Amino acid sequence: MRDGERAALSGDLLDWYDRNARVMPWRVPPEDKKAGVRPDPYRVWLSEVMLQQTTVAAVRDYFRRFTDRWPTVADLAAAEDAAVMGEWAGLGYYARARNLLACARAVMRDHGGVFPTSRDGLLSLPGIGPYTAAAIASIAYDEPATVVDGNVERVMSRLWLVTDPLPGSKAELTRLAALLTPPQRPGDYAQAVMDLGATICTPRNPACGICPWRTPCRAQAEGVQSTLPRKADKAAKPIRQGTLWLAHRTDGAWLVERRPDRGLLGGMLGFPGSDWDGAGGAEPLSADWQDVGEVRHTFTHFHLILRLSVATVAPDVTPSRGEFLPPAQFRPADLPTVMRKAYDVAASGDLRV
Repeated sequence: MRDGERAALSGDLLDWYDRNARVMPWRVPPEDKKAGVRPDPYRVWLSEVMLQQTTVAAVRDYFRRFTDRWPTVADLAAAEDAAVMGEWAGLGYYARARNLLACARAVMRDHGGVFPTSRDGLLSLPGIGPYTAAAIASIAYDEPATVVDGNVERVMSRLWLVTDPLPGSKAELTRLAALLTPPQRPGDYAQAVMDLGATICTPRNPACGICPWRTPCRAQAEGVQSTLPRKADKAAKPIRQGTLWLAHRTDGAWLVERRPDRGLLGGMLGFPGSDWDGAGGAEPLSADWQDVGEVRHTFTHFHLILRLSVATVAPDVTPSRGEFLPPAQFRPADLPTVMRKAYDVAASGDLRV
């Protein structure tokens, strides 16, 4: 494909984006961008971190709550860790929340409260990898960095008819995406490709009839667009098991503990439990524990099954681990999803001393 053809493709997509850009709370619309409104790097960064492994629909309310509570990177850097982890509860991949704080504090400490303006500079910040650095550099600063997420991979695999399966074809798809990244309006272009994948070039039943790239799309010409991108077979996820002990006092307090900073659910509030290796563990206090069933949850690399033991105890009981939080301080909404599932089961029972 010649330079002129590639430029025409990029221009066609930008024209489509100008008419069809999705409205998002972190995005500067193309008409505002042309009028001189610049994207806020803080909001771009925050949205990109939240959107990792998560849908736009799931992120919108979280983003609004975060930016209402911490409207600037300085506000977030000064926030209490527990408050941020609590607001993050339910989004999953909790290392991202810890990295948010580390990154915000590094921006304040090492960069005078201003995000670096280049992809390479952004890569020096905690928790920012190649994709996020490229997205911020492109969208916030109009650096012609190539942004490749799942939507872009799908669009490029169909446009160029790349039949090798992912993840092995990722490097080739990135190379092809770079060929189309224009020097003008690269930030709008990056968002345009993602919008195209999210709304037109969808995984199933792509709307090829209204696609601005319908004519040059090689997969559409061959009639194989719905089969791309191909993916290598995934290995079955292992199953891990453990136990949670949910102690509820007669005055309404619940026994909780802060999980270690490192590892899954790091730094999050949860209920005392065993290791997730199937072995038994020590109960956090002596009580008449009742088995009330199990909860199941799937993480990226494994399935988890937790047996639930529940007890109601008197206010003078002292646990060997964790602490009782009174109703005024205990917020189930601050729990990570698997712990909230366990709480919902326990709280639905008729618990007595």
